[in-house]
Order: sequence, then C-alpha cells, then structure tokens
Amino acid sequence: DLHGERHHNVDDLIIDFVFQYQSKIPLIIICGNSQKMIKICETVLNKNSISFSMTRFGIIRIEKI
Repeated sequence: DLHGERHHNVDDLIIDFVFQYQSKIPLIIICGNSQKMIKICETVLNKNSISFSMTRFGIIRIEKI
C-alpha cells in the first residue's frame, strides 16, 4: 500500500518490494486514486521489465519478473 508515501520514494519502494517478495508472485500494489502515483508505478515496472496488470483503478498486480 503506497498510501502516505512520497512520490520521490516510490521507485525504490516498488523495486525493493517486488524483489523481496518475488517468490510470492502474484503481488498486489495499491496505488490509490493518485494518477501520478499510478504513472510512477507503471514507469518503474516497465523500466525493469516487470509484467503487471491493473485489475482495478489504482491496484496493480505483478504477474512476472
């Protein structure tokens, strides 16, 4: 859950979370209603070639690393 996190911290938080819990994939990241937070998450995941889907607005499901 990224609620309350600053935008400039999100890149590292996402990567740390995904790699720390990669054995438990699929993972869920809750971005909330912030379009900017969603865009940051999508950019970080795409940049690192991490497959994901958005099951609902503001919820990203990590499918594969």
